[in-house]
Amino acid sequence: MTTPDNAAEVSAEPTGVAAQDWATASVDPHYRAAVVDLLGALAYGELAAFERLAEDAKLAPTLADKAELAKMASAEFHHFEQIRDRLTGIGVGPTEAMEPFVAAYDSFHKQTAPSDWLEGLVKAYVGDSIASDFYREVAARLDVDTRALVLAVLDDTGHASFAVEKVRAAIDADPRVGGRLALWARRLMGEALSQSQRVVAERDALSMMLVGGVADGFDLAEVGRMFSRITEAHTKRMAALGLAA
Repeated sequence: MTTPDNAAEVSAEPTGVAAQDWATASVDPHYRAAVVDLLGALAYGELAAFERLAEDAKLAPTLADKAELAKMASAEFHHFEQIRDRLTGIGVGPTEAMEPFVAAYDSFHKQTAPSDWLEGLVKAYVGDSIASDFYREVAARLDVDTRALVLAVLDDTGHASFAVEKVRAAIDADPRVGGRLALWARRLMGEALSQSQRVVAERDALSMMLVGGVADGFDLAEVGRMFSRITEAHTKRMAALGLAA
């Protein structure tokens, strides 16, 4: 996944669940369920990212671009393996954990299938970054072990700088491309937020983690501020691409 511009800062002196290890925190069954949901969603997201990048490589205009996307796809699959292994290690079947999130992810990708190479780049950059922003926000409230895993799999695969370079070059070559890609990115933002809200609404454990009641969750006001930060980061990424938000 790409590295977001507003990565949530983890307190130097975490308290509550954020200061506990997994063995201690997971005694609470509600917290355990929330983490399993979070890891399941993240695992399928990484698997879907691997599949998408592999498909996008077919649209690459040069062999060098194709190889670069293949390398990124490999990195995404390694991230998936890390989460899969953690789920297995805590006694949860990876497929079972991912299954509740398949429909939402697949719906998003079906509704936002890119028509060309540039749309694919913008989708990966914008879509993955929105997801990374969300997971990093939540990571600050997780136990030490889970937080370390989540932050590790959100490491930049190199796609951010690659997408910015290619998209800006395309706009420089033909400024008309910018308008089309700006509209595309707005659509991606809307679809991503819609599917995220759908997932949270359908999963009680995740909802409780966000609004309070599990671990050191967010309150409703903080949820609003969280989405404001995600939107602000999206605007900055659009500017980096040379597109209007």
